[in-house]
Amino acid sequence: MVTGSSAGPNIGVLAVQGDVREHLRTLTDLGVTATAVRRTSELDAVDGLVIPGGESTTMAKLARTFDLFEPIRQRIKEGLPAFGTCAGMILLADRIEDGAHDQETLGGLDITVRRNAFGRQVDSFEGDLDFAGLDAPVHAIFIRAPWVEAVGESVEVLARVDRGEAAGRIVAVRQGPLMATSFHPEVGGDSRVHRVFVDLVTNAE
Repeated sequence: MVTGSSAGPNIGVLAVQGDVREHLRTLTDLGVTATAVRRTSELDAVDGLVIPGGESTTMAKLARTFDLFEPIRQRIKEGLPAFGTCAGMILLADRIEDGAHDQETLGGLDITVRRNAFGRQVDSFEGDLDFAGLDAPVHAIFIRAPWVEAVGESVEVLARVDRGEAAGRIVAVRQGPLMATSFHPEVGGDSRVHRVFVDLVTNAE
C-alpha cells in the first residue's frame, strides 16, 4: 500500500505492529510518499524507513515472521536512513538494558537503551522538550518509553528531559542516517520531528 503524493522521497513505515497509521498520516501530510512495509519488495522500494512504537520483542519476532528482519538489518548496514520511535529506538540500538531474554535488535545506533525506563503504562506522561535544530519546544508523549543510558562518540544527542526525576536523561539521538526518539512524535499533530527525518532522507539521496 502506498499513500501520499509522488513528490519527495518514498519513506516506508514498518507495518507489522504499532503506530503505523499515525506515522503514515504524518508523512503524507508532509507531502512525501509513505509506504506500509510488510514485504521485502516494499522495503526495496523505499528511501528511508520508520520503525514505529509498539512492543519491541513482538515487532522483532513479527519482522522475522515476515522475512524482513535480516533484509532491514542489511539495508541499515548499507546506509538506509531509519527513524525509530519508542520501541523503534530499542530496535535500532546496539545494546539494551533490562531487555527480554534473547531479545534481538536491528542495531546501527551506537547507544545503550534501557527498556521501559520510565515505568509501566500507568507511568506514561507528556511534556515539552528542547529539540536540537528546532526553534520551539516539541510536545513529547512518552508511553512505556525507553531512555538512552549511554551514547558512542559519533552519536549526537538531540533532546533530553529537563525536569523531574528523569532530568538529564537522553530521549532523542542521531548518528549519521539513523535517528531515534523515546517519545511518540506521530501523536499530537506536530510534524516537525518527522520533517527532520524527511530532510535527512532527502539529503542522503
